[in-house]
Amino acid sequence: MIKALLIDDDLKLAKLLENYLSKFTITLTSISDPLQAMDAMKQHNPEVIILDVMMPDMNGFDVCRLIRKKYSVPIIMLSARGEPNDKIQGLDLGADDYIAKPFEPRELVARITSLIRRVPDKRNLEDSIFEVDDLHLEIKMQGKTLDLTTKEYDLLSLFVNNPGVLFTRDDIILEIKGIEAHLFSRSIDILISRLRQKIESNPKSPEIIKTIWGKGYMFLSANKE
Repeated sequence: MIKALLIDDDLKLAKLLENYLSKFTITLTSISDPLQAMDAMKQHNPEVIILDVMMPDMNGFDVCRLIRKKYSVPIIMLSARGEPNDKIQGLDLGADDYIAKPFEPRELVARITSLIRRVPDKRNLEDSIFEVDDLHLEIKMQGKTLDLTTKEYDLLSLFVNNPGVLFTRDDIILEIKGIEAHLFSRSIDILISRLRQKIESNPKSPEIIKTIWGKGYMFLSANKE
């Protein structure tokens, strides 16, 4: 059973989704007040969050920013506007996926299950054999725990398993699923930037994820240039 948390002031939608998702072994808890988001996170410990953008008192972007300070749980953002800039802003703040309203509930189910399948099992990662110098896929680096989102983990896993390989944006697009294709060029740069913030000693002068200008990105060991 997947535990999902909906943060949306549309009570009619909340009831509809609660009934529909239950058919797919997804238990939905909903709150209409975004100011209660952090309390709801502690109380319900959801495995995925469905977060509306347009809400009173606090918009979804601010809620996403607040959640990402403490939690790496997958976030799917909803927006009636569906503007590309809104989607990019959500991704930049750490959202894992974005759906424009109105949407088919079955599409939401597919997005949820796709994200859940790719969430790293931290219990298994404790014995991970993947290691590049002091960088470990058990989400630790130099003894410090890395709190990665689902897509950050996907990207890091791709790089660690292919050190020294040049990846174009299109190559990465084929590996990282869940975001609309026309947004990928920008979203890949955002993902790279977010991952660098977590694993590079100086993100402005990266030594682990190198930019190959005009071509793409390459993952290097920390002691390589």
